[in-house]
Formats: sequence, C-alpha cells, structure tokens
Amino acid sequence: MSNKTNPGNFFEDFRLGQKLVHATPRTLTEGDVSLYTALYGPRFALQSADAFAGSLGLPGAPIDDFLVFHTVFGKTVPDISLNAVANLGYAEGRFLKPVYPGTTLSAVSEVIGLKENSNKQTGVVYVRTDGFDENGDKVLTYVRWVMVRKRDANAVVAETSVPKTAAFVAPDSLVAPFADFARFDTGASGSPYLWDDYGIGEKIDHVDGMTVEESDHMLATRLYQNTAKVHFNQFSEGKGRFGRRLIYGGHVISLARALSFNGLANAVSIAAINGGRHVNPLFAGDTVFAWSEVLDKAEIAGRKDCGALRLRLVATKNLPCEAFPDKGADGNYPENVILDFDYWAILPRKS
Repeated sequence: MSNKTNPGNFFEDFRLGQKLVHATPRTLTEGDVSLYTALYGPRFALQSADAFAGSLGLPGAPIDDFLVFHTVFGKTVPDISLNAVANLGYAEGRFLKPVYPGTTLSAVSEVIGLKENSNKQTGVVYVRTDGFDENGDKVLTYVRWVMVRKRDANAVVAETSVPKTAAFVAPDSLVAPFADFARFDTGASGSPYLWDDYGIGEKIDHVDGMTVEESDHMLATRLYQNTAKVHFNQFSEGKGRFGRRLIYGGHVISLARALSFNGLANAVSIAAINGGRHVNPLFAGDTVFAWSEVLDKAEIAGRKDCGALRLRLVATKNLPCEAFPDKGADGNYPENVILDFDYWAILPRKS
C-alpha cells in the first residue's frame, strides 16, 4: 500500500517544543464573508457595511474576527487534531490586526504541553498557534488544548508538562481597531448602549435561539478546511462514543457571538480570548441560546473613543437563558450548557 497519505498525528507523535508549519495558506474573500453571514447571521455594523466602516476611517468592513480565528484554526487541524476526540479549551488569544477581504492567512504552531490520560487511550496536547497575513504580519495568536487519540495504547510517553496560562489577557495589551469611534452611528448599529452603559456583574439574556442543522456545521467545517474526523465523518464517528458527529466547537462560538448582538450590538470587535471551554457536546437538531455577563471594564491606552468589556459568553442547548443557567456549587455544568467563553470586546465610548 502507498504511504503517501497522511493519517495525522497521534498523541505519541508529539514532542515538547515541536514546531508545526501548517499547509495550505488561505485567501479570504467577500464570498467567504457572505457564506459566514449565511451560516450565523451576525449583524454587527462594523463588519456588515463598507460605508459604515469607512465613516470611521477604515478602508472597508473588516472580516469578522471569528472567521479569521476559525480559518487559522482550520489550518492546524491536519497536524494537531485530525485524530482528536474533542477540543477542550482556549487561552491567551489576541487579535492583533484587522483582516480585510483579499488577505491570505497561514499558521504556525508550537507544542507547549503534553499530558497522557489515565486510560492510556488518549492524551491532551497543548499548542500555541500564530496566524500571519501574506506580509508576515501576525494577525492572531492563541493557546488551545485538545484531546488526541493514541495510535498504540501501550506506547510509552516520556514527556509530561502542563503549561500555566494567564487567567486573562492584560488590558494594556489589547489592540483596538484604528477607527474613529467618536463618529460611531448608534442609529445604524442598532443599539444606543455604549461602553459607559454597561456595569460589572450585569447579566444579559440574548433571548433569541438558533437551531443547528447537519448542513450548517458541515458547510462551516469545510469553509474553514477543518478536516477533523469527529466533525465530518459519520462512517467513523457512528462507531464512536456518541454514535454521531459532533458539532465543531467554533461553530458554537460563532452562533453564540451572533446571538449576543441582541444586547451587545455595539461590541463590534473582539480584542482577546481569555479562556473558553466546550463543556458539553452539541448535535444537529439542537437549538442554541446564549447569555452574557460583564466581568470587567478597561480603558484602552491612548484612546478616549473606545473601551473594552470583559465578557463571559455562556451558550446552552434546548434551554432558553432567562434564568442564566450556570455551573453549580460543585463546579459542574448542567448538560444543557455547552460553552463557557471569556473574551474582551471593544465598544465605542460616549464623547
């Protein structure tokens, strides 16, 4: 049999400090933006209209930050998570530069941690991934950890190291778009509420729900060139733990972010990912709801026209969020909670 095909890396193939230069750079176009909009329906004004972005001094509407994130993430899948059981979490994510249609993205990762699970069947791989544009400028960086199958349960794994990640991205390292938010039109954006109007501890039920179809997440994983078997191969996953394909965790993030428009319409730009966990699986036919909590507020150095909100975004399945379902005193989540995501968003300030 030919050995020219790539079966993907298994847990025992990874080494601490290993550098992975991921294949297939990807040019994002207006077509990608349209398909992303069709999948999730985001309505944030800055990413929706060239004229709106131009009124703030930008060259056009930037690409949605999570479309950039998922595209860079997709580059890493064949090398890191082709044989994954589940993507577990994120930390230390920073969006460093707006991306516009026509930009070509590529990705490089470094293995920063390895931990074999007690069942000897799987292990957790920790990586730091950087995304670059065609000029070599870094547009995104983040840490993620993923559970990966072992090829051989008896393989000896000598290296064990669990990295310590920051609890949150420091506000003084946040990058806001070089836009003049003093000219922000709240009539066009869909909400009068700016950075000043939100208080720490405030909770927002985003009210709306969105049902996920098999066609939705299959289109999404192909859009991002995400080839993880757990998402797209029913032949293999039908024999697995759940008996069906899992919805890609990033699909949940984008759905919840789009739903958050109702209550956070002026949170127009993602500055950082502080942390995130996919705490329960999502399947086709489930309906996603979301709520947010304001964890903190921060000023942006040198900027009086915008500020940052640290937001906790919680998504549920088949459970509206008017009661703000959350983890219990024991730290465990009810089965209807599917995502707990902590991020910094940029909002215009009152003049």
